[in-house]
Amino acid sequence: MQPKSYSSPSLPSTSSFSSWKKSSALRYSTVPGLTAYSAIAVIGELGVDMSVFPTSKHLCSWAGLAPQNDQSAGKKTTRISRAGVYIKPLLVQCALAAIKSKNKHPEIVNRYNALRKRRGHKKAVIAIARILLTAIYNILKKREPYNPELYRNSDTTPEHRNVTIEEAVFILQRQGYIISSPTSVG
Repeated sequence: MQPKSYSSPSLPSTSSFSSWKKSSALRYSTVPGLTAYSAIAVIGELGVDMSVFPTSKHLCSWAGLAPQNDQSAGKKTTRISRAGVYIKPLLVQCALAAIKSKNKHPEIVNRYNALRKRRGHKKAVIAIARILLTAIYNILKKREPYNPELYRNSDTTPEHRNVTIEEAVFILQRQGYIISSPTSVG
């Protein structure tokens, strides 16, 4: 009598499953700052099935990279949670590596420099780690490699922006200014 073979219908066969992980690791390594070893560590921590997380914000919260804003008695504090004790340090190291490679990934470096001016080094590095984790989420969800053009377009500001008077008045009104017409004194 032969033993029954138990196979799960939801999991692919072993050879195709390992090739799927290998292709995911290759896609991961296109993210700035991630090497093959760090891609394997990220796969080990997150897995390759992103259907568990509805959005990238849920994944960032699970990994402990979502900022928590508290306000009490007029004092505001911002911090990150203690979650993600294995993935968070890994992503921070990958973010630091991406920041140091200035010529390879200018979109990441420009974003870091803009954040560092306002928030400081540590919070800027956490923000870059969150950007990398969001990129990893989108890579696994959409099954396509990292596209740096998506980040380059958001960093550039228009050099010469011509605005008509009506548009300028509308922009100021939208920001809360009350615009009145000039009165002649006489």
